[in-house]
Amino acid sequence: MSVAAVVVAGGQGVRFGGPKQFATIGDESVAERSVRVSRSVASRVVLVVPASYAGNGEGADVVVTGGKSRAESVRAGLGECADADVVVVHDAARPLASTALFHAVVDAVDAGADAAVPGLPITDTVKRVRTDETQIVVVHSVPRRDLMTVQTPQAFKREVLVRAHELTLDATDDASLVEALGGRVVVVAGEMENIKITQPGDLQRVASFMRSAQ
Repeated sequence: MSVAAVVVAGGQGVRFGGPKQFATIGDESVAERSVRVSRSVASRVVLVVPASYAGNGEGADVVVTGGKSRAESVRAGLGECADADVVVVHDAARPLASTALFHAVVDAVDAGADAAVPGLPITDTVKRVRTDETQIVVVHSVPRRDLMTVQTPQAFKREVLVRAHELTLDATDDASLVEALGGRVVVVAGEMENIKITQPGDLQRVASFMRSAQ
């Protein structure tokens, strides 16, 4: 079974104040660390970057320019994975995903799933709300036992992911596209420390986790 990885680093980092995926943590960039960890399961790593990128590839085998949306960027990377049986898609902004997590999602696909995603149970109470003029009003509580938050890396049978992207829909993650196709998506245990860097403070949290690990 051959595995390729697409590391998505094509965002502009508007909320962060710049391209967070190329910020430095330790002695490497966020994207470089994500590429390195992706290589724990993948023989080929494709990095998807914004059009303005002028870096050295962050250690990836192939660098491609992404599109206007996340789905377009993944499709650009997927085009470089034609020889793979399994494709792992990972957000560069999650540099603390462990090698064990990469192996867990790949193993789940190898065991027969169309896709596998890391998930964490929701511990807070969840409310569905509506906005009435200047107020936000609770409509009802949502049972959280059936809800999870999901992370990357996400692993897919390549042919299923290709068919899902042929729907040319947009989504916040690739598993949603496989779900729309009717594919079987399973969940493996996610990791609390698998933080997605969105705000400047998140970079400090990642650095803190790294220091604690050392």
